[in-house]
Amino acid sequence: MHIEHVQHHGLPCLRLHADGASALFALHGAHALSWIPVDGRERLFLSERSRFDGAAAIRGGVPVIFPQFGERGVYPRHGFARTMPWRPAGIEAGQAVFELRDSERTAAWPHAFAARLRIALSATRLAITLDVENTGAHAFDFTAALHTYLRVDDLAQAAVQGLQGCDYEDNAGGGVLRREDNYEVAFHGEVDRIYNDVVAPLVLVDGERQLAIEHEGFPDCVVWNPGEQLAARIGDLAPGDWRRFVCVEAAAAMKPETLAPGEIWSGTQTLG
Repeated sequence: MHIEHVQHHGLPCLRLHADGASALFALHGAHALSWIPVDGRERLFLSERSRFDGAAAIRGGVPVIFPQFGERGVYPRHGFARTMPWRPAGIEAGQAVFELRDSERTAAWPHAFAARLRIALSATRLAITLDVENTGAHAFDFTAALHTYLRVDDLAQAAVQGLQGCDYEDNAGGGVLRREDNYEVAFHGEVDRIYNDVVAPLVLVDGERQLAIEHEGFPDCVVWNPGEQLAARIGDLAPGDWRRFVCVEAAAAMKPETLAPGEIWSGTQTLG
C-alpha cells in the first residue's frame, strides 16, 4: 500500500493506493471520503453540501460513530469520534492505521481509551476495522458504528438483500420491533432500521450492479435512507441527494458493549 498526504476542501487527508484502487481518508474523524476500486467507479456517496470546516461532522462517506450511537445515551448524538482529529499511525501488517486517544477534548466521556481505525485496501475490496481498547482502571460501556453511505445510481432501483428473518427496530415507525419477511429491503419513503444478530453476508443491489457487504464483530446492521420529506430538512443534503445513497452500517447499537480494563473490542465492515 502506498500513502500520500493530500488536502481535500482544506482538510488534511491521506490517499491510499493499492492494486489500482484508491481510498481517501480525512484526519478529521478518520473519515472515509472516497473509495474507488480498480474499475474506476466511486462507491461512496459524499454530499456536495458537506461542511469541511474541521469542526462539523461530514455528510457522507464513512463517519466513525463512537462512543454513542444516535441518541442512545446522555452524550451528543453519534458521539465525538467523527468530529475529532485522529492521528495517522502508519502502516501495520499492510493496513493503514489511524488512532484516537482520550484527551481534554473527550473529557465529557470520562473514560481512558484508545480507538484505532485500520484500513485494508485491495483491487476490489475495502475493509474498515474499528478497535476500541480500555486503557483505564475501570470498565466502560459504549456503542459504535461505521455509518457507511453507499452511492447508488437510482434509489428506486436499489435494495438490500440478506436480512430476511432478522428482527429489527423500526425507528421510522415509532421504534416498534418487527421481523423482516422480505427477501429484499427496498426504499419507499423513510427507512430507518436497526437489524439485530445479522450474520449472513449482505448484498446492495444497485440496478444491474451488486456490492457485497460483510460484517464481523458488529452484531447489528443499520439500514437508512431519509426519504424525500426528511431529506428536505437536512441542511447538508442537496435537493435529490436522498435518491443517490443507501446507508448500510455495521453497528453495535441495540445493546452496549462492555470493556473491562485492558480489553480490546474489534469490529470490521468489508465492502466489495
